[in-house]
Amino acid sequence: MVSEQVDVAIIGGGPAGQLAATTAASAGQRTVLIELEPHVGGECVRRGTIPSKTLRETALAVSAFRAKSGGVVEVSLGTDVQLESLMRRKTEVIDAHHAFIADELRVCGVEVWHGRARFVSPRRLEVLSVTGQRRALEAKVVLIATGSRPRTPPEVPIDHEHVLDSDSILSMAWLPKSLTVLGSGVIASEYASVFAALGVAVTMIDRAARPVGFLDDDLTAAFLAAFTATGSRFVSGRKPVEVGWNGVDAVETRLDDGEVVRSEKLLCALGRVANVEGLGLEAAGLSTTARGLIAVDANLRTAVEHVYAVGDVIGPPSLASTSMEQGRRAVRHWLGLPVGPGPELIPAGVYTIPEMSSVGLTEAQARQQHGEVVVGRARFDRLARGQISAAPDGLLKLVCDGAGRTLVGVHVVGEGAAELVHLGQLAMSAKLPIDTFVDDIFNFPTLAEAYRVAALDIVRQRARSGRASAA
Repeated sequence: MVSEQVDVAIIGGGPAGQLAATTAASAGQRTVLIELEPHVGGECVRRGTIPSKTLRETALAVSAFRAKSGGVVEVSLGTDVQLESLMRRKTEVIDAHHAFIADELRVCGVEVWHGRARFVSPRRLEVLSVTGQRRALEAKVVLIATGSRPRTPPEVPIDHEHVLDSDSILSMAWLPKSLTVLGSGVIASEYASVFAALGVAVTMIDRAARPVGFLDDDLTAAFLAAFTATGSRFVSGRKPVEVGWNGVDAVETRLDDGEVVRSEKLLCALGRVANVEGLGLEAAGLSTTARGLIAVDANLRTAVEHVYAVGDVIGPPSLASTSMEQGRRAVRHWLGLPVGPGPELIPAGVYTIPEMSSVGLTEAQARQQHGEVVVGRARFDRLARGQISAAPDGLLKLVCDGAGRTLVGVHVVGEGAAELVHLGQLAMSAKLPIDTFVDDIFNFPTLAEAYRVAALDIVRQRARSGRASAA
């Protein structure tokens, strides 16, 4: 079989693969993107981000309408609600996103091969299409971006009817009255809060002390307060020892302390497994870690010099934004181009209800690195827009060095958190002093004013500290 000669071969068409491909092709490299599915986009489009966020928008509308109407209008979903009816825009959104991705790849000159790829040598790949046709290519650099799938623990028998994973949760015919969620990471917390907002009684169970543990404590505390206010609960420090459908009316989950939790449905979101089977990694001179991941260095390069790996196959945080930046960064490193700011300036967005987002160091991390820190807070109930939008429970938190001058972390929980965080991200990238937020003028009324309020909090603390030092 004759091999085609290319510059860059990318295995996997999810967010990481897409941005890697357009970055390489835009730099004049012949780039081939290999994707098994009919459309490029990965799990993000088919079963992850797009469908779940479409359902989330419905949940937000339902939960917020009563508050924004001042309680004048009562909103109720009633009983026996078809889940698909809450996501009627899903197909439209997915189709639009597929069209955008395909157009972007075409404009950049990326070649898309559909099929399953495997290494036959360190530089040679064989691609088998769904029709049985085989093609081969040799690449100067190969980037692995094959993503992940839900992990299925042996004690949780997934049947995709009563006991579901994150791939099958949205295939439920009816909105359940009760739901158990195993796990407290990003996927678990997002689904738990969305279903709770839709009126489902949710019990979230995990060994961790708090959900989404990589976020700042203030954010997760606000999330838990909102979650429990719906009547749902979070069970920490516990793990399931037995899960099963009782054959009549409930999934029963027995915990390690003996408690049995009963619910109509169960979602298992206890981590994900890297998609590395069938890649022929050994032919490339690679192996996986004990956790089944591909090890990389700070520049996303594997143990083989011309092979990079990005996205879920290298492990957490497994966020689309992080994966995209990794794809871009890996290609630019191979091309010898500047890679830009470090990964510490990649924002994290968690689409729970309420939304949470952050960039930079948490308060705990900042104290560990800098010793003393100054923290400014702005609660949304102090903002006119927070009151107008019936979103008073939000919080924006700025973390500065001990002098109260340099911004090292931004953390937001509440309405628009994933949008608001970008203002802080740009300030950190540009190394702007914290006083910039005080001197600049914001539209009124906006939630962005929270930056000025939080910065003023820091300025006041600096002034008090200065007076104390002078005394």
